Amino acid sequence: MNRSVISTLLISLLLLTACQRQPSGRGKPLDIGNAVYYWRTDLRLDSTERAFIRQYNINKVYCRYFDVVMSDDGSEPKPNATITFSDTLPDSIEVIPTVYITEDCMHQQHEGLAEKLVSRIAQMNETNDIRNVSEIQIDCDYTSRSRKIYYDFLKAIAHTPAFNRHFTRLSTTIRLHQLSMEAPPVDYGALMVYNTGDPRKWEQRNPILDYRDVHPYLSRLDSYPLPLAAAYPVFVWVREISGVRVEHSVEAEEILKVKKAIEAERSDISRSIITYHLDKDNINRYKSETYEEIYHH
Repeated sequence: MNRSVISTLLISLLLLTACQRQPSGRGKPLDIGNAVYYWRTDLRLDSTERAFIRQYNINKVYCRYFDVVMSDDGSEPKPNATITFSDTLPDSIEVIPTVYITEDCMHQQHEGLAEKLVSRIAQMNETNDIRNVSEIQIDCDYTSRSRKIYYDFLKAIAHTPAFNRHFTRLSTTIRLHQLSMEAPPVDYGALMVYNTGDPRKWEQRNPILDYRDVHPYLSRLDSYPLPLAAAYPVFVWVREISGVRVEHSVEAEEILKVKKAIEAERSDISRSIITYHLDKDNINRYKSETYEEIYHH
């Protein structure tokens, strides 16, 4: 084989590798599928939750593995509230390890954090015999102050040897206010269509979801350069406010109104729908017809 042929092959291989490591962009929409977040500290499903997975053809579970928070002395990030695996998911389910990292962890660079995080996830998968895994999702409410360090952190994750040995996709959550920022260096974003309001104004608007809080961001959806999944709230939030117990949940009509408005601006977002989060009480809070409409593509 002559040198010119070898050079051509090497260049082709380098280009192919580079393309594989780049975010997928609007040209590659997400696969159609239904998903849930699992946000408890013990993986344990009852019969209602298993039936829900079957009934609504759930094929992905975004499972919170642990949080990353700053240590008490503020010196370095540390893992917190790690999940235990008392149960297993059906073999047909793709498990997506999800890590919530507090925004203050991204106020400065932390050497080796990306490698530690990926290696910890890989070790948890091996220890608990979790096999159907090809993606990691990072959840962070980054701001203009922390955006650059967070994006550098995401790039570092994607380039760690452990990530390239065990995973092929990296995603992150996208909050509505983050739609105005440059897109993160990931394969796709999960648009969090919840916790949209100001908890201090709970008497005027539902802090979990209110169409009036979503509306100002709708125009940014069509031009956002990443593929997007959409995550909708089915949870209840209970708080003690001045000795009064306040319970927040979202009416089905409000969820569906927001969903319709979002899909009117960006139809491909309906390809991948997530509900937050899988729990017997949340399942029983809504009629089956509501879940059918939420998961309708």
